[in-house]
Amino acid sequence: MSAKSGTRSQVGPRIPALTHSSESPAPGEEWLDRIHTGECVEVMGSMPSDSIDLIFADPPYNLQLSHDLYRPNMTRVNPVDDNWDRFESFEAYDAFSQSWLRECKRILKPEGSLWVIGTYHNIFRLGTILQDLGYWILNDVIWVKTNPMPNFRGVRFTNAHETLIWAVTSPRARYTFNHHAMKDLNDGLQMRSDWHLAICSGKERLRIDGRKAHATQKPEALLYRILLSSTNPGDVVLDPFFGTGTTGAVAKRLHRHWIGIEREPEYNRLALARIAEVIPEPYDERAFDVRDRRRLAPRVSLGNLVEAGLLDPGAAVYFRGQASVRALVKPDGRLECSGIEGSIHQVGKQLMGGSPCNGWEHWYFTSESGQLQPLDVLRERYRNQSAIAEGHSATEIDGSP
Repeated sequence: MSAKSGTRSQVGPRIPALTHSSESPAPGEEWLDRIHTGECVEVMGSMPSDSIDLIFADPPYNLQLSHDLYRPNMTRVNPVDDNWDRFESFEAYDAFSQSWLRECKRILKPEGSLWVIGTYHNIFRLGTILQDLGYWILNDVIWVKTNPMPNFRGVRFTNAHETLIWAVTSPRARYTFNHHAMKDLNDGLQMRSDWHLAICSGKERLRIDGRKAHATQKPEALLYRILLSSTNPGDVVLDPFFGTGTTGAVAKRLHRHWIGIEREPEYNRLALARIAEVIPEPYDERAFDVRDRRRLAPRVSLGNLVEAGLLDPGAAVYFRGQASVRALVKPDGRLECSGIEGSIHQVGKQLMGGSPCNGWEHWYFTSESGQLQPLDVLRERYRNQSAIAEGHSATEIDGSP
């Protein structure tokens, strides 16, 4: 439920330096890349406000088990019957949930986000509490288990999924979402909110004397997707119910800082040993930073290209490369097309019947070789020339110096 013992895990200089604004203080070294033993509410209560980039929480489910469960061969199923999952009532569970979710909101950075996972036993209660506390829910994601445990008694449908809620502290939060990385992870298609992943099994499942070390150990593939989508290298990831350390292991592998909170000493020992075995590849920004470089680049207008002489006033540009749809470039960078005037995006939107239009990709110019190329080519050339002027090495879009 809460923290783990305080032996430092060796992450070292591989993780890139933290970058925090003055409004968002970084947690001190005594917090990072280690497990803190104790109740999560108490431990979080001593952490600085506005200091965490992402929280992944796998809280107690409050399963309310009332009897043993047996397989058809009469072997007993190991249930989630640990003391950390027992609460006297729904009211007690709600009070506990309000306490830790309130602390999470306090320590999250304004641009940070929270992921919380649960089953039908608790996720709806957590969703209500999140909204009551002022969180803004971005998505509910369904983890579809490709190899779920069957319902041995045959009295209900097999429980083949868990629900994750992704939320931020305000509707105006400028949270991290690596959209293009998720598309690339999904074979170029926009990733949906139903994730088909196997439960933790095989070598990944930690065991003690043949028994599961933790009843609800999550698969690393699930945390990999969460951290890759919602954090960047050097970010600080907190798991207030650290368990056997899945969050820490994946964070270390992806060069994120991690903080674990866990109250059970045995889980602490297992997690520390597990994380110590993770030896990530040396950090290289080119490999580990999956942010869309174009979105990070300085903003450029068509007027900038005209000012720089990369495009002449009065030059013709063609919508989607079609000679029949022609516009003229005005000296201020706007377009004129059959009585329509506006930016490359505004004119393109009208030509598309009101649909959103990225003018850099839809308008084409005539290159020196006589070929039609998208305006985005000139935008990248402008950025490269600006970088050279500022003393940085850069290469033209076609690869020539």
